Amino acid sequence: MFLYDPPQEMEEGPVFSAFERFVAFRYLRARRQEGFISVTAWFSFLGIALGVAALIIVMSVMNGFRHDLLGRIIGMNGHLAIYSNTGSLPGYDALADEVKKIPGITGANPLVEGQAMGIAHDSATGVMVHGMRPTDLEARKIISDNLISGRMSLFDRPNAAIIGKRLAEKLGLVLGGKIKLVAPEGNATAFGTMPRTRSFEIAGIFDAGMIQYDNSFVFIPLESAKKFFQLGDGVTGIEIFTDNPEKTDKYKESLEPLVTGKNVRIFDWQQANKEFFSTIKVERNVMFIILTLIIIVASFNVISTLIMLVKDKGRDIAILRTMGATQGMMMRVFFIAGSSIGALGALVGTVCGLLFSWNIDSIRKLIESLSGTELFRAEIYFLSKLPARVDLSEVILVVVIALCLTFLASLYPSWRAARLDPVEALRYE
Repeated sequence: MFLYDPPQEMEEGPVFSAFERFVAFRYLRARRQEGFISVTAWFSFLGIALGVAALIIVMSVMNGFRHDLLGRIIGMNGHLAIYSNTGSLPGYDALADEVKKIPGITGANPLVEGQAMGIAHDSATGVMVHGMRPTDLEARKIISDNLISGRMSLFDRPNAAIIGKRLAEKLGLVLGGKIKLVAPEGNATAFGTMPRTRSFEIAGIFDAGMIQYDNSFVFIPLESAKKFFQLGDGVTGIEIFTDNPEKTDKYKESLEPLVTGKNVRIFDWQQANKEFFSTIKVERNVMFIILTLIIIVASFNVISTLIMLVKDKGRDIAILRTMGATQGMMMRVFFIAGSSIGALGALVGTVCGLLFSWNIDSIRKLIESLSGTELFRAEIYFLSKLPARVDLSEVILVVVIALCLTFLASLYPSWRAARLDPVEALRYE
């Protein structure tokens, strides 16, 4: 009786042996008559790479949007605010001093806020007027660090105004120009209600990078704003800054005893922008699910590729089995083949996704210059630049998902290869 003693390199080991890796990679290099298998393998590889890259890019852009919007919203407005229910809040300096004593509160500034009509050069538009002290406005870095014209020292004058870049373009205003503000409520006279107007000289123009602010915000001195809106000795509210804007609920509890009985309400940035950030979160989750489907489809391509490969290599599998290769070895051979497609696709997709995310705004500008069309309109997307913020944990999650799906997709064809009867395979060849 002939007994075959398998060579040393074909013995099973705890990990993938050199023999198994050699056979797996040899099978992936299809011969001419196996061209269709090679094509499907390439499609599987490209599908996984595309899915991983798309997921990383989309997640990075969504994170960038949220981070930039949050930074600009918090940078322009307080983390919390105390607003008067009657329109005017007297005794605001004493209240602000009490607020600053609370641990974790880094600032409390009085504010006059109201809507008005801005008029210049026969053009008119609605504006949001913010009355602030010069020192408080200078401390707001999103304004003081982004002045493209003028300087903060000019804001000390009673008739000074600092406006956004897009508002200046809309009204044709430059440094030293005049903007006329018209209050929504006029002055009662013997001849009826007359519009309440006042002209301000442009002391500076800022570019905050967010369309909502650049297009409508007008900053004027606090005392001028109090007179313009006829608030007397009061203000409309107090803006409060904290050391952790994510924990506003904790600070609201500390503020409650200070405002009890004062007919005011406490408002935080999360309440003011709840729907906006909720929409971004929903869109981000939906895009994650949709783009994960690309990887799932590519995983099904891996299954079909390996099944066709098993069928085509039936004779080779039978010969290897008769030479001493075990079922476990054959299963690992095809598992390595399928997993290699997924691992290489995930690697290439990760590199491409990261490179694209890190250079996305430059790529946008290049495409716009070549096509002659504006791809990212600030009026639609709120921001003037396309942001991207790569989160390492999310990148790892995407890669793990791609690898897991590919590994799972490789199991069934590998099992079929291991279960192939060598006698039957040789009989039908």
